[in-house]
Amino acid sequence: MADETRRERKKLQTRQLLIDTALRLFAEQGYERTTIAQITQAADVAKKTFFNHFPTKEDVLFADTDQYVQAAIEVIGERAPEEHVSDVMLEIYERVFARRLAEGPLSGAGEDLKRLDDTVMKVPAVQAKALHVLFDLQQAIADALMKAYPRVLDPVTAAAAVGSLMGAAQAAGRASLRQGPSMEEYLTSIRRALDVALQGLRSL
Repeated sequence: MADETRRERKKLQTRQLLIDTALRLFAEQGYERTTIAQITQAADVAKKTFFNHFPTKEDVLFADTDQYVQAAIEVIGERAPEEHVSDVMLEIYERVFARRLAEGPLSGAGEDLKRLDDTVMKVPAVQAKALHVLFDLQQAIADALMKAYPRVLDPVTAAAAVGSLMGAAQAAGRASLRQGPSMEEYLTSIRRALDVALQGLRSL
């Protein structure tokens, strides 16, 4: 049992190392110019190890999706009985998404973050993957919110609530990146966009 736990911990550590290394290289030299061989060399692991964790290079970019979903559902489950939907959604952003950006491997990226965003959005395979992942993420959070607020949210309203916040964050974030912000400025821009979207949610 101890050996199994140790192996599982080692596996998770290797997976995270590959993610952090890949994101750093994507930001530094561009997504398309970064090869799997470069990622594995920088992480000091075999190429086979990469494919044990990720089917393709673009899958690295979305490796945290399941963690986001689980963390968001935990926030919803921990809400106070009287807590408003808008406050729960803001808590999801601050505890899940903002923390990942602020503390993750690109936390000090600045211009590198803009370069990564520009490059990724020009790659059709990554764009398609991003849309699919975003849809699944929004649907999972909307379903959890609907179960938590059955008297307030129906499927359409729940989808609109989640979509309005995520859409505002995404649009504001990309607009901010065009100005070459620091990570702090980038997060501030997203937070301002959320304040605009939350005004509508508070009417629920």
